Amino acid sequence: MTLLYGDQPLPPELRGAVIALGNFDGFHRGHQAVVGRAVARAKAEGRPAIVATFDPHPARFFRSEGADFRLTTLEQRARLFAAAGADATLILRFDAALAALSPEQFVAGQLVGRFGAAAVVTGEDFTFGKARRGTAPMLALLGSAHGMTAETVPPVVDATGVISSSRIRAALIAGDCGTAIELLTRPFAIEGTVVHGDQRGRELGYPTANMELGDYLRPRYGIYAVRARLDDGRVVDGVANLGIRPSFDPPKELLEPYFFDFAGDLYGRIIEIGLIDFLRPEAKFDSLDALKTQMDADSAAARQILSPPAPRSS
Repeated sequence: MTLLYGDQPLPPELRGAVIALGNFDGFHRGHQAVVGRAVARAKAEGRPAIVATFDPHPARFFRSEGADFRLTTLEQRARLFAAAGADATLILRFDAALAALSPEQFVAGQLVGRFGAAAVVTGEDFTFGKARRGTAPMLALLGSAHGMTAETVPPVVDATGVISSSRIRAALIAGDCGTAIELLTRPFAIEGTVVHGDQRGRELGYPTANMELGDYLRPRYGIYAVRARLDDGRVVDGVANLGIRPSFDPPKELLEPYFFDFAGDLYGRIIEIGLIDFLRPEAKFDSLDALKTQMDADSAAARQILSPPAPRSS
């Protein structure tokens, strides 16, 4: 996957692309429909397909304080875009200069002038330009004056309503991994570097690969069945504590996965932990023996959840 940055010249071979434009944090089913349409159109017209995403998220730029809410890193998004068929990811740095552009300046100066877009595909609710004055119909009108077409994709809905990042965040905060998986089409996954911990898990017979949560959304604190992708491509199952470890002082927020039947040094390596199922909330135990007993039960429960279903007899 080619990573491009909006403040750098676009390679000549990628000009004239069909650009899917949006935040795409989480890359849920609705986002996939927008990118899928851009990729299909690019193939039909013999053009490159580019997915443009903003960093930081505009909501974070305008509201720097507040709870962390990110569902994916740029690296995760780029991999997902590539898997969807995009030729490149274009990262648009959302700063004061970009926020101050009028809709006309954004279309003429950025999309057409800087990137040479032949067409842009967005969701119907896409807004752009200073004070979010630009709308999808305005994008089509402004683009046509410069030889660029604009197309919108309607929202993807299910029995509950429009599929959105807000619904996914609400599900994760509630510990509802099943709904998050359904809306994302994959588990919500936290990616980060394994850091050294205080060895508490090792003392209990459960050595963990400790990770900080960074600016990801905080799912419900508790114990999860997890499936991880290691940096060498291996996929391993395990059980993880996500939270502040109330049985130990001082409290420290971490994601601490223990991987079944795994031996190896993960310190300093980047791994991705997918949350498959919520087992229970965090709890404080009166003794290490009581904690160890519960960890044994959590591990057994996670193994059961993660085990492939038995084949049906004919």
